[in-house]
Amino acid sequence: MIKFAFIFGTLFPQPQPAPPAAKPTPVLTATRVATAPTAAEILSGVQKFYAGIESVNAKFRQEVVNATFGRSDKSDGVLWIQKPGKMRWDYYGKKQKDKPLSVAKHFISNGSYLYVVDRDNKQVIKKDLQKNLLPTAVTFLYGKGNLAADFTPEIDKSATYGAKTDHVLKLTPKTPSAQYKFLYLVVDPSNSRVKESIIVDSAGNKNHFKFYELNTKASVKAEWFEFNEKSPTVKNFRIVDGDAPEKGADKTPAQTPPPAKATP
Repeated sequence: MIKFAFIFGTLFPQPQPAPPAAKPTPVLTATRVATAPTAAEILSGVQKFYAGIESVNAKFRQEVVNATFGRSDKSDGVLWIQKPGKMRWDYYGKKQKDKPLSVAKHFISNGSYLYVVDRDNKQVIKKDLQKNLLPTAVTFLYGKGNLAADFTPEIDKSATYGAKTDHVLKLTPKTPSAQYKFLYLVVDPSNSRVKESIIVDSAGNKNHFKFYELNTKASVKAEWFEFNEKSPTVKNFRIVDGDAPEKGADKTPAQTPPPAKATP
């Protein structure tokens, strides 16, 4: 930037001493100011992060808040993901004194079918994923679907979720849905991974996931994503066709609930 100096003298100037030698003018350099990423850029980073990995293992904590009754239920478990389209969510049962932690419920998807295995009630619900497509809020975890195509992102400045250093996105579905009013993603700015996801439905209920100890180089086995209906361990379990119409209801299959009541 060029500076102009304006010197005003008197009409009849008096003799003045010789001016000191002029100092060299410092050279001004442009300073680059870092700008915060936009919501669209953060969302794009999330999509690229999960599109670029083949398998995931993580621990999670889920908190489901019922807005009507003010009730909160918490669960802990372990998650595995493998491309293309395979997921497994293992939910631990209640911790009992002097007994090892056991799994009470599984959500197992081999990409074609989803099995909800409830060990406490000895029941398995089987759903055909060709008839019940999982939402993008779930499938982006294994590289399918486009969050930007289904949601409008904005930066959430409420400080409700995440830490001060996190990026927090508030995603609004472009097509109105009773299942999703908003989807919040708490994003690690260092690598664009999702640390937390919060789904808020039209009734104000919340489904909040926190992910820990993420391992994107996890070794997984193909059989972890399969469910054997003839296995001796489920010999006395009732297998329920989740696509069969309920008695007295129409024959339109219900929309598949995402794994774990609503996954990130």
